[in-house]
Amino acid sequence: MENPSSLPVLIPTRTHALVEMPASVGRYAEAGLQGAANTQRGYAADLRSFEDYCQHHQVSYLPAAVTTVAGYASQLADRGKKFATIRRHVAAIAKLHQLAGQPSPTTHEALGVVLDGIGRVLGKRQRQAPAFTVAELKQAVRAMNLTTPTGLRDRALLLLGFAGAFRRSELVALNVEDVELTRQALLIHLQRSKTNQYGEAEDKAVFYAPTADYCPVRAVQEWIECLGRTTGPLFTRMNRGAAGVPGRPGLARLSDQSVNDLVQRHLGPAYSAHSLRASFVTIAVEAGQSNKAIKNQTKQKTDAMIERYARLDDVKRFNAAQYLGL
Repeated sequence: MENPSSLPVLIPTRTHALVEMPASVGRYAEAGLQGAANTQRGYAADLRSFEDYCQHHQVSYLPAAVTTVAGYASQLADRGKKFATIRRHVAAIAKLHQLAGQPSPTTHEALGVVLDGIGRVLGKRQRQAPAFTVAELKQAVRAMNLTTPTGLRDRALLLLGFAGAFRRSELVALNVEDVELTRQALLIHLQRSKTNQYGEAEDKAVFYAPTADYCPVRAVQEWIECLGRTTGPLFTRMNRGAAGVPGRPGLARLSDQSVNDLVQRHLGPAYSAHSLRASFVTIAVEAGQSNKAIKNQTKQKTDAMIERYARLDDVKRFNAAQYLGL
């Protein structure tokens, strides 16, 4: 009997033809079709919603007609979903058809017209997470109980997340062994990120601050000392302590949602985990840093992304009228 691993691999393409590849490329083709883990989870939920819609309206789910996808997108818009969320649902439907080797209705020009109309009605700009100030961050740190492991963890996560312009997914994926202390800075070795899906070497540098209480380097060092290990997840959940006794660090990683909850608990409900990154960009732009210097930390690819992340619409905080010399 032939070994299944030696069989040729059939890869569905966007032109709906199946391309036969040698078995040796099988695992790479599978990884390319599946995409990142976070994307897979998001697509799975979106496709369950689409399947429910198709069953309710008694229309074909796979392959789906362009009128079906247009009706589904319109219903999402009527329910108040954000335009970016609707586009993600459509992308999930496109991936479903690609994996099945079926013609995708999402490439049809008529659907593009409907989506453009939805974008115009809803407004394409998403509600963006606001940027906090350095003063607000310091105030949040001062309010923490740094005699407890939870306080040490939360301070390290907020200061590192801000100073390193981290995404929440990057923070929760960090391991202790990804952190390297040098004389000049704390180097964080990223194994993988949203813009680095191929695991290429990518580092961030976090620098010492004059005041120890607000120094991200010292905060991370103190947290690692509290962990008491040299490998494994950097930011973890706490084990439940006895009555009146603070919990100790566990081994389970924090979740993406936990990071969001942590930011809101310390900085307020108006902010989110994305505010860590947005605040870095905003404050760096205000300080006159070049786009090149900012991108070196954020790992963004274009200047347009700097414009998108910078929260510079506060007329009192960022306005050339302050510098007229009157």
